[in-house]
Amino acid sequence: MRRNGLVSLVLIVVLAIGGLGWTFAADNEPLLGLDLQGGVSVVLEPTEEVAEGTISQAIAIIRQRVDGIGVAEPEITRQDDAIVVQLPGIADRDEALELVGQTAELRFRPVLNLLPPGGDELELTPSEDDVVEEPVTLAQFDDDENEVGRYELGPAAATGEILSGAQAQIQGVGQWAVAVQVRGDRIDEFNEISASCFNGAPDCPTRQLAIVLDGRVVSAPSINAPAFNPDEISISGDFSEGEAKDLALVLRYGSLPVELVAQQTQSISASIGQDALDAGVVAGLIGLALVTIYMLVYYRLLGLVAMLSLLVSAALLWTMIAWLGTNQGLALTLAGVTGIILSIGVAVDSNVVFYEHLKEEVAGGRSLRAAIDGSFASAFSTIVKADVASLIGAGILYWLTVGPVRGFALFLGLATLLDLVSSYFFMRPLALILVKSKRLQDRPRLFGMPGPSVERAPTIEEGVPA
Repeated sequence: MRRNGLVSLVLIVVLAIGGLGWTFAADNEPLLGLDLQGGVSVVLEPTEEVAEGTISQAIAIIRQRVDGIGVAEPEITRQDDAIVVQLPGIADRDEALELVGQTAELRFRPVLNLLPPGGDELELTPSEDDVVEEPVTLAQFDDDENEVGRYELGPAAATGEILSGAQAQIQGVGQWAVAVQVRGDRIDEFNEISASCFNGAPDCPTRQLAIVLDGRVVSAPSINAPAFNPDEISISGDFSEGEAKDLALVLRYGSLPVELVAQQTQSISASIGQDALDAGVVAGLIGLALVTIYMLVYYRLLGLVAMLSLLVSAALLWTMIAWLGTNQGLALTLAGVTGIILSIGVAVDSNVVFYEHLKEEVAGGRSLRAAIDGSFASAFSTIVKADVASLIGAGILYWLTVGPVRGFALFLGLATLLDLVSSYFFMRPLALILVKSKRLQDRPRLFGMPGPSVERAPTIEEGVPA
Protein backbone atom coordinates (compact mmCIF):
# COMPACT_ATOMS: atom_id res chain seq x y z
CA MET A 1 0.00 0.00 0.00
CA ARG A 2 2.77 2.36 0.97
CA ARG A 3 4.78 1.60 -2.18
CA ASN A 4 1.75 2.03 -4.44
CA GLY A 5 0.92 5.27 -2.68
CA LEU A 6 4.44 6.55 -3.16
CA VAL A 7 4.33 5.73 -6.88
CA SER A 8 1.04 7.59 -7.39
CA LEU A 9 2.34 10.53 -5.36
CA VAL A 10 5.49 10.82 -7.47
CA LEU A 11 3.57 10.43 -10.72
CA ILE A 12 1.05 13.18 -10.03
CA VAL A 13 3.77 15.56 -8.82
CA VAL A 14 5.80 14.88 -11.98
CA LEU A 15 2.65 15.37 -14.08
CA ALA A 16 1.88 18.70 -12.40
CA ILE A 17 5.42 20.06 -12.69
CA GLY A 18 5.89 18.67 -16.18
CA GLY A 19 2.59 20.17 -17.30
CA LEU A 20 3.65 23.60 -16.12
CA GLY A 21 7.03 23.24 -17.78
CA TRP A 22 5.44 22.19 -21.08
CA THR A 23 2.94 25.06 -20.84
CA PHE A 24 5.69 27.66 -20.54
CA ALA A 25 7.89 25.97 -23.14
CA ALA A 26 5.00 25.83 -25.65
CA ASP A 27 4.09 29.44 -24.82
CA ASN A 28 0.55 28.39 -23.99
CA GLU A 29 -1.46 30.95 -22.08
CA PRO A 30 -5.11 31.47 -21.16
CA LEU A 31 -7.28 33.27 -23.69
CA LEU A 32 -9.07 36.09 -21.87
CA GLY A 33 -12.71 36.83 -22.61
CA LEU A 34 -14.34 40.16 -23.40
CA ASP A 35 -14.75 41.16 -19.76
CA LEU A 36 -11.04 40.60 -19.05
CA GLN A 37 -9.18 41.66 -22.19
CA GLY A 38 -11.61 44.21 -23.58
CA GLY A 39 -13.37 44.22 -26.93
CA VAL A 40 -16.67 45.38 -28.32
CA SER A 41 -20.29 44.56 -27.69
CA VAL A 42 -23.06 45.44 -30.15
CA VAL A 43 -26.82 45.00 -30.11
CA LEU A 44 -28.34 44.36 -33.54
CA GLU A 45 -32.06 44.70 -34.17
CA PRO A 46 -34.09 43.93 -37.31
CA THR A 47 -35.54 46.87 -39.21
CA GLU A 48 -38.86 45.06 -39.64
CA GLU A 49 -40.95 42.35 -38.06
CA VAL A 50 -39.44 38.96 -38.74
CA ALA A 51 -40.84 35.47 -39.07
CA GLU A 52 -40.23 32.69 -36.57
CA GLY A 53 -36.76 31.18 -36.97
CA THR A 54 -35.31 34.16 -38.87
CA ILE A 55 -33.33 35.47 -35.90
CA SER A 56 -31.92 32.01 -35.17
CA GLN A 57 -30.81 31.73 -38.80
CA ALA A 58 -29.18 35.16 -38.62
CA ILE A 59 -27.33 34.18 -35.42
CA ALA A 60 -25.97 31.05 -37.10
CA ILE A 61 -24.67 33.08 -40.08
CA ILE A 62 -23.15 35.77 -37.84
CA ARG A 63 -21.40 33.10 -35.79
CA GLN A 64 -19.91 31.58 -38.95
CA ARG A 65 -18.70 34.99 -40.11
CA VAL A 66 -17.12 35.82 -36.77
CA ASP A 67 -15.42 32.42 -36.59
CA GLY A 68 -14.16 33.02 -40.12
CA ILE A 69 -12.29 36.21 -39.20
CA GLY A 70 -10.62 34.48 -36.27
CA VAL A 71 -12.39 36.03 -33.27
CA ALA A 72 -11.83 33.61 -30.42
CA GLU A 73 -14.71 32.71 -28.12
CA PRO A 74 -17.31 35.25 -29.32
CA GLU A 75 -20.60 35.46 -27.46
CA ILE A 76 -23.61 35.69 -29.78
CA THR A 77 -26.95 35.52 -28.02
CA ARG A 78 -30.58 36.39 -28.61
CA GLN A 79 -32.63 38.82 -26.54
CA ASP A 80 -36.20 38.78 -27.85
CA ASP A 81 -35.78 39.87 -31.49
CA ALA A 82 -32.38 41.48 -30.91
CA ILE A 83 -28.96 39.87 -31.34
CA VAL A 84 -26.19 40.66 -28.88
CA VAL A 85 -22.69 40.13 -30.28
CA GLN A 86 -19.65 40.32 -28.02
CA LEU A 87 -16.24 40.20 -29.71
CA PRO A 88 -13.24 39.96 -27.36
CA GLY A 89 -9.83 41.27 -28.29
CA ILE A 90 -10.36 41.85 -32.02
CA ALA A 91 -7.80 43.92 -33.89
CA ASP A 92 -10.15 45.94 -36.14
CA ARG A 93 -13.47 46.47 -34.39
CA ASP A 94 -15.09 48.64 -37.06
CA GLU A 95 -14.34 46.12 -39.78
CA ALA A 96 -15.65 43.24 -37.67
CA LEU A 97 -18.85 45.08 -36.77
CA GLU A 98 -19.44 45.97 -40.40
CA LEU A 99 -18.97 42.36 -41.37
CA VAL A 100 -21.29 41.11 -38.63
CA GLY A 101 -24.17 43.42 -39.41
CA GLN A 102 -24.27 43.73 -43.16
CA THR A 103 -26.92 41.78 -45.05
CA ALA A 104 -24.48 40.94 -47.87
CA GLU A 105 -27.09 40.86 -50.62
CA LEU A 106 -25.06 39.66 -53.58
CA ARG A 107 -26.30 40.17 -57.14
CA PHE A 108 -24.86 39.63 -60.59
CA ARG A 109 -25.82 42.46 -62.95
CA PRO A 110 -24.73 42.93 -66.58
CA VAL A 111 -22.95 46.24 -67.22
CA LEU A 112 -24.89 48.34 -69.76
CA ASN A 113 -22.64 51.37 -69.72
CA LEU A 114 -19.48 52.67 -68.05
CA LEU A 115 -19.74 56.15 -66.53
CA PRO A 116 -17.03 58.41 -65.12
CA PRO A 117 -16.75 58.56 -61.33
CA GLY A 118 -18.96 61.32 -59.96
CA GLY A 119 -20.46 61.95 -63.39
CA ASP A 120 -23.83 63.64 -63.87
CA GLU A 121 -25.02 61.46 -66.75
CA LEU A 122 -27.11 59.34 -64.40
CA GLU A 123 -27.75 59.77 -60.71
CA LEU A 124 -26.84 56.93 -58.41
CA THR A 125 -29.68 54.63 -57.41
CA PRO A 126 -30.21 54.73 -53.65
CA SER A 127 -29.28 51.39 -52.13
CA GLU A 128 -32.75 50.98 -50.65
CA ASP A 129 -34.21 51.22 -54.18
CA ASP A 130 -31.84 48.61 -55.61
CA VAL A 131 -34.53 46.19 -56.78
CA VAL A 132 -33.71 43.01 -58.62
CA GLU A 133 -35.93 43.52 -61.65
CA GLU A 134 -34.97 47.10 -62.57
CA PRO A 135 -31.89 48.76 -64.14
CA VAL A 136 -29.82 50.71 -61.63
CA THR A 137 -26.86 53.06 -61.54
CA LEU A 138 -24.37 52.11 -58.86
CA ALA A 139 -20.86 53.15 -57.89
CA GLN A 140 -17.68 51.41 -56.81
CA PHE A 141 -15.68 52.80 -53.86
CA ASP A 142 -12.18 52.34 -52.49
CA ASP A 143 -11.20 51.79 -48.85
CA ASP A 144 -11.37 55.54 -48.18
CA GLU A 145 -14.93 55.74 -49.50
CA ASN A 146 -13.84 57.57 -52.62
CA GLU A 147 -15.88 56.79 -55.71
CA VAL A 148 -13.67 55.07 -58.29
CA GLY A 149 -16.26 53.95 -60.81
CA ARG A 150 -19.89 54.32 -61.82
CA TYR A 151 -21.90 51.78 -63.76
CA GLU A 152 -25.27 51.63 -65.48
CA LEU A 153 -26.43 48.10 -64.77
CA GLY A 154 -29.20 45.94 -66.11
CA PRO A 155 -31.66 43.90 -64.04
CA ALA A 156 -30.08 41.32 -61.77
CA ALA A 157 -29.38 38.16 -63.71
CA ALA A 158 -28.78 36.10 -60.55
CA THR A 159 -28.31 36.42 -56.80
CA GLY A 160 -25.78 34.97 -54.41
CA GLU A 161 -27.95 31.90 -53.93
CA ILE A 162 -26.27 30.29 -56.95
CA LEU A 163 -22.95 30.17 -55.08
CA SER A 164 -21.76 27.31 -52.87
CA GLY A 165 -18.43 28.73 -51.70
CA ALA A 166 -15.62 31.24 -52.15
CA GLN A 167 -11.96 31.55 -51.14
CA ALA A 168 -9.36 34.28 -51.50
CA GLN A 169 -6.27 33.22 -53.43
CA ILE A 170 -3.24 34.65 -55.19
CA GLN A 171 -3.21 34.69 -58.99
CA GLY A 172 0.10 35.66 -60.48
CA VAL A 173 2.57 37.86 -58.64
CA GLY A 174 0.88 39.57 -55.70
CA GLN A 175 -2.51 39.62 -57.44
CA TRP A 176 -5.38 38.62 -55.18
CA ALA A 177 -8.61 37.16 -56.52
CA VAL A 178 -11.63 35.30 -55.22
CA ALA A 179 -12.21 31.75 -56.38
CA VAL A 180 -15.95 31.10 -56.50
CA GLN A 181 -17.80 27.81 -56.61
CA VAL A 182 -21.25 27.71 -58.22
CA ARG A 183 -23.83 25.17 -57.12
CA GLY A 184 -23.94 22.23 -59.49
CA ASP A 185 -27.66 22.60 -60.09
CA ARG A 186 -27.23 26.31 -60.97
CA ILE A 187 -24.19 26.19 -63.25
CA ASP A 188 -26.33 26.16 -66.40
CA GLU A 189 -28.01 29.35 -65.25
CA PHE A 190 -24.64 30.98 -64.62
CA ASN A 191 -23.28 29.82 -67.97
CA GLU A 192 -26.28 31.29 -69.75
CA ILE A 193 -25.39 34.68 -68.23
CA SER A 194 -21.73 34.16 -69.14
CA ALA A 195 -22.52 33.32 -72.76
CA SER A 196 -24.70 36.42 -73.12
CA CYS A 197 -21.92 38.70 -71.83
CA PHE A 198 -19.14 36.90 -73.71
CA ASN A 199 -21.02 37.43 -76.99
CA GLY A 200 -21.80 41.08 -76.22
CA ALA A 201 -25.57 40.58 -76.40
CA PRO A 202 -27.82 43.66 -76.12
CA ASP A 203 -28.49 42.92 -72.45
CA CYS A 204 -24.71 42.88 -71.79
CA PRO A 205 -23.04 45.06 -74.45
CA THR A 206 -19.87 45.80 -72.45
CA ARG A 207 -19.16 42.08 -71.92
CA GLN A 208 -18.79 42.85 -68.21
CA LEU A 209 -20.72 41.33 -65.31
CA ALA A 210 -20.86 43.45 -62.17
CA ILE A 211 -20.65 41.91 -58.73
CA VAL A 212 -22.99 43.99 -56.58
CA LEU A 213 -22.87 43.67 -52.81
CA ASP A 214 -25.40 45.60 -50.75
CA GLY A 215 -26.03 48.19 -53.46
CA ARG A 216 -22.34 48.74 -54.28
CA VAL A 217 -20.24 47.43 -57.13
CA VAL A 218 -17.43 45.32 -55.75
CA SER A 219 -15.97 44.39 -59.11
CA ALA A 220 -17.03 44.39 -62.74
CA PRO A 221 -14.87 41.77 -64.45
CA SER A 222 -15.01 41.01 -68.13
CA ILE A 223 -16.36 37.58 -69.03
CA ASN A 224 -13.60 35.77 -70.92
CA ALA A 225 -15.37 32.49 -71.70
CA PRO A 226 -18.90 31.47 -72.69
CA ALA A 227 -19.06 28.69 -70.09
CA PHE A 228 -17.34 27.61 -66.88
CA ASN A 229 -17.09 24.56 -64.72
CA PRO A 230 -18.70 24.98 -61.26
CA ASP A 231 -15.34 25.14 -59.45
CA GLU A 232 -13.28 27.06 -62.03
CA ILE A 233 -14.64 30.59 -61.67
CA SER A 234 -12.52 33.46 -60.44
CA ILE A 235 -13.52 37.03 -59.59
CA SER A 236 -10.51 39.17 -60.35
CA GLY A 237 -9.95 42.86 -59.88
CA ASP A 238 -7.75 45.32 -58.06
CA PHE A 239 -8.19 43.51 -54.72
CA SER A 240 -5.91 43.86 -51.76
CA GLU A 241 -5.43 40.77 -49.63
CA GLY A 242 -7.88 42.07 -47.02
CA GLU A 243 -10.52 42.99 -49.60
CA ALA A 244 -10.29 39.58 -51.25
CA LYS A 245 -10.57 37.75 -47.94
CA ASP A 246 -13.45 39.90 -46.71
CA LEU A 247 -15.38 39.39 -49.94
CA ALA A 248 -14.75 35.64 -49.90
CA LEU A 249 -15.87 35.44 -46.28
CA VAL A 250 -19.15 37.23 -46.96
CA LEU A 251 -19.84 35.20 -50.11
CA ARG A 252 -19.01 31.96 -48.34
CA TYR A 253 -21.44 32.49 -45.51
CA GLY A 254 -24.22 34.02 -47.51
CA SER A 255 -26.74 36.74 -46.86
CA LEU A 256 -28.41 37.50 -43.59
CA PRO A 257 -32.13 36.72 -43.84
CA VAL A 258 -33.05 40.10 -42.38
CA GLU A 259 -31.59 43.60 -42.36
CA LEU A 260 -30.03 44.41 -39.00
CA VAL A 261 -29.01 47.76 -37.60
CA ALA A 262 -26.75 48.46 -34.64
CA GLN A 263 -28.85 49.95 -31.84
CA GLN A 264 -26.13 50.00 -29.21
CA THR A 265 -22.38 49.62 -29.48
CA GLN A 266 -20.16 49.48 -26.42
CA SER A 267 -16.39 49.30 -26.36
CA ILE A 268 -14.84 47.71 -23.31
CA SER A 269 -11.29 48.86 -22.76
CA ALA A 270 -8.53 46.44 -21.87
CA SER A 271 -7.81 48.49 -18.74
CA ILE A 272 -11.31 47.84 -17.39
CA GLY A 273 -10.86 44.14 -18.08
CA GLN A 274 -7.48 44.18 -16.38
CA ASP A 275 -9.00 45.88 -13.34
CA ALA A 276 -11.66 43.15 -13.20
CA LEU A 277 -9.01 40.44 -13.50
CA ASP A 278 -6.83 42.06 -10.83
CA ALA A 279 -9.82 42.31 -8.49
CA GLY A 280 -10.64 38.63 -9.05
CA VAL A 281 -7.04 37.56 -8.45
CA VAL A 282 -6.81 39.65 -5.27
CA ALA A 283 -10.08 38.19 -3.99
CA GLY A 284 -8.80 34.69 -4.72
CA LEU A 285 -5.47 35.30 -2.98
CA ILE A 286 -7.16 36.75 0.11
CA GLY A 287 -9.52 33.82 0.30
CA LEU A 288 -6.67 31.36 -0.23
CA ALA A 289 -4.60 33.05 2.50
CA LEU A 290 -7.44 32.85 5.02
CA VAL A 291 -8.12 29.22 4.18
CA THR A 292 -4.41 28.41 4.47
CA ILE A 293 -4.15 30.02 7.90
CA TYR A 294 -7.25 28.18 9.12
CA MET A 295 -6.08 24.78 7.81
CA LEU A 296 -2.57 25.14 9.24
CA VAL A 297 -3.81 26.26 12.66
CA TYR A 298 -6.53 23.64 12.91
CA TYR A 299 -4.95 20.63 11.17
CA ARG A 300 -1.24 21.53 11.24
CA LEU A 301 0.68 18.98 9.13
CA LEU A 302 -2.52 17.72 7.53
CA GLY A 303 -3.37 21.33 6.76
CA LEU A 304 -0.06 21.56 4.92
CA VAL A 305 -1.01 18.42 2.98
CA ALA A 306 -4.28 20.11 2.02
CA MET A 307 -2.51 23.20 0.70
CA LEU A 308 0.01 21.13 -1.25
CA SER A 309 -2.86 19.13 -2.73
CA LEU A 310 -4.51 22.40 -3.75
CA LEU A 311 -1.25 23.52 -5.34
CA VAL A 312 -1.06 20.34 -7.43
CA SER A 313 -4.66 20.80 -8.57
CA ALA A 314 -3.92 24.43 -9.48
CA ALA A 315 -0.91 23.40 -11.59
CA LEU A 316 -2.96 20.83 -13.51
CA LEU A 317 -5.83 23.28 -13.95
CA TRP A 318 -3.53 26.02 -15.25
CA THR A 319 -2.06 23.60 -17.78
CA MET A 320 -5.53 22.70 -19.03
CA ILE A 321 -6.77 26.32 -19.17
CA ALA A 322 -3.67 27.47 -21.06
CA TRP A 323 -3.91 24.59 -23.56
CA LEU A 324 -7.63 25.12 -24.14
CA GLY A 325 -7.12 28.85 -24.63
CA THR A 326 -4.21 28.51 -27.07
CA ASN A 327 -5.36 25.48 -29.06
CA GLN A 328 -9.13 25.39 -28.72
CA GLY A 329 -10.00 29.08 -28.45
CA LEU A 330 -11.67 28.66 -25.06
CA ALA A 331 -11.79 32.02 -23.29
CA LEU A 332 -11.42 32.56 -19.57
CA THR A 333 -14.01 35.09 -18.43
CA LEU A 334 -14.56 36.77 -15.08
CA ALA A 335 -17.32 34.24 -14.43
CA GLY A 336 -14.79 31.47 -15.07
CA VAL A 337 -12.40 33.07 -12.58
CA THR A 338 -15.27 33.06 -10.08
CA GLY A 339 -15.81 29.35 -10.71
CA ILE A 340 -12.11 28.67 -10.08
CA ILE A 341 -12.16 30.66 -6.83
CA LEU A 342 -15.25 28.75 -5.69
CA SER A 343 -13.47 25.49 -6.45
CA ILE A 344 -10.95 26.31 -3.71
CA GLY A 345 -13.70 25.75 -1.18
CA VAL A 346 -14.73 22.49 -2.88
CA ALA A 347 -11.15 21.19 -2.78
CA VAL A 348 -10.52 22.15 0.83
CA ASP A 349 -13.85 20.65 1.86
CA SER A 350 -12.64 17.28 0.56
CA ASN A 351 -9.66 17.49 2.90
CA VAL A 352 -11.85 18.48 5.83
CA VAL A 353 -14.14 15.50 5.27
CA PHE A 354 -11.15 13.15 5.39
CA TYR A 355 -9.56 14.78 8.40
CA GLU A 356 -12.77 14.83 10.43
CA HIS A 357 -13.34 11.13 9.74
CA LEU A 358 -9.79 10.51 10.91
CA LYS A 359 -10.31 12.64 14.01
CA GLU A 360 -13.41 10.63 14.98
CA GLU A 361 -11.47 7.37 14.64
CA VAL A 362 -8.61 8.68 16.81
CA ALA A 363 -11.03 10.08 19.38
CA GLY A 364 -12.62 6.62 19.55
CA GLY A 365 -9.36 5.13 20.77
CA ARG A 366 -7.65 3.96 17.58
CA SER A 367 -4.09 4.94 16.83
CA LEU A 368 -3.48 7.45 14.06
CA ARG A 369 -1.62 4.81 12.02
CA ALA A 370 -4.42 2.27 12.34
CA ALA A 371 -7.21 4.75 11.68
CA ILE A 372 -6.01 6.42 8.50
CA ASP A 373 -6.76 3.70 5.91
CA GLY A 374 -10.33 3.12 7.04
CA SER A 375 -10.95 6.84 7.48
CA PHE A 376 -9.92 7.64 3.91
CA ALA A 377 -12.06 4.84 2.44
CA SER A 378 -15.12 6.15 4.26
CA ALA A 379 -14.29 9.80 3.55
CA PHE A 380 -13.56 9.27 -0.14
CA SER A 381 -17.01 7.79 -0.65
CA THR A 382 -18.46 11.01 0.78
CA ILE A 383 -16.07 13.14 -1.31
CA VAL A 384 -17.13 11.37 -4.51
CA LYS A 385 -20.81 11.89 -3.77
CA ALA A 386 -20.30 15.58 -3.00
CA ASP A 387 -18.16 16.19 -6.09
CA VAL A 388 -20.59 14.31 -8.33
CA ALA A 389 -23.36 16.57 -7.04
CA SER A 390 -21.23 19.59 -7.96
CA LEU A 391 -20.50 18.10 -11.40
CA ILE A 392 -24.20 17.52 -12.04
CA GLY A 393 -24.96 21.14 -11.16
CA ALA A 394 -22.09 22.39 -13.36
CA GLY A 395 -23.22 20.14 -16.22
CA ILE A 396 -26.81 21.39 -16.08
CA LEU A 397 -25.63 25.02 -16.00
CA TYR A 398 -23.35 24.43 -18.98
CA TRP A 399 -26.08 22.68 -20.97
CA LEU A 400 -28.94 25.07 -20.30
CA THR A 401 -27.19 28.45 -20.27
CA VAL A 402 -25.11 30.60 -22.60
CA GLY A 403 -22.45 33.24 -22.20
CA PRO A 404 -20.44 33.78 -19.02
CA VAL A 405 -22.54 31.32 -17.00
CA ARG A 406 -21.25 28.50 -19.20
CA GLY A 407 -17.69 29.59 -18.44
CA PHE A 408 -18.45 29.50 -14.72
CA ALA A 409 -19.89 26.00 -15.03
CA LEU A 410 -17.05 24.69 -17.19
CA PHE A 411 -14.19 25.82 -14.97
CA LEU A 412 -16.00 24.78 -11.79
CA GLY A 413 -16.51 21.34 -13.33
CA LEU A 414 -12.87 21.02 -14.39
CA ALA A 415 -11.64 22.04 -10.95
CA THR A 416 -14.01 19.58 -9.29
CA LEU A 417 -12.72 16.69 -11.41
CA LEU A 418 -9.16 17.62 -10.54
CA ASP A 419 -10.14 17.66 -6.87
CA LEU A 420 -11.07 13.99 -7.12
CA VAL A 421 -7.76 13.21 -8.82
CA SER A 422 -5.59 15.09 -6.34
CA SER A 423 -7.53 13.71 -3.34
CA TYR A 424 -6.89 10.13 -4.32
CA PHE A 425 -3.45 10.32 -5.89
CA PHE A 426 -1.84 13.08 -3.78
CA MET A 427 -3.63 13.83 -0.50
CA ARG A 428 -4.18 10.19 0.45
CA PRO A 429 -0.63 8.85 -0.17
CA LEU A 430 1.10 11.92 1.32
CA ALA A 431 -1.04 11.72 4.48
CA LEU A 432 -0.27 8.00 4.74
CA ILE A 433 3.46 8.59 4.43
CA LEU A 434 3.44 11.29 7.12
CA VAL A 435 1.23 9.40 9.56
CA LYS A 436 3.22 6.18 9.23
CA SER A 437 6.53 7.96 9.70
CA LYS A 438 8.31 6.62 12.78
CA ARG A 439 9.08 10.13 13.96
CA LEU A 440 5.50 11.37 13.65
CA GLN A 441 3.13 8.43 14.16
CA ASP A 442 3.09 8.74 17.95
CA ARG A 443 2.53 12.50 17.93
CA PRO A 444 -1.10 12.95 16.80
CA ARG A 445 -1.25 16.56 17.95
CA LEU A 446 1.10 17.50 15.12
CA PHE A 447 -1.77 16.45 12.81
CA GLY A 448 -4.44 18.34 14.72
CA MET A 449 -5.68 15.09 16.26
CA PRO A 450 -6.61 14.50 19.92
CA GLY A 451 -3.92 12.92 22.10
CA PRO A 452 -4.24 9.48 23.68
CA SER A 453 -7.02 9.33 26.28
CA VAL A 454 -6.33 8.51 29.93
CA GLU A 455 -7.87 5.20 31.03
CA ARG A 456 -10.22 5.47 34.05
CA ALA A 457 -10.35 3.01 36.95
CA PRO A 458 -13.29 0.58 36.75
CA THR A 459 -16.31 1.31 39.04
CA ILE A 460 -19.21 -0.73 40.53
CA GLU A 461 -21.58 0.74 37.93
CA GLU A 462 -19.35 -0.68 35.18
CA GLY A 463 -19.77 -4.18 36.56
CA VAL A 464 -16.58 -4.64 38.58
CA PRO A 465 -16.93 -5.70 42.31
CA ALA A 466 -15.85 -3.14 44.89
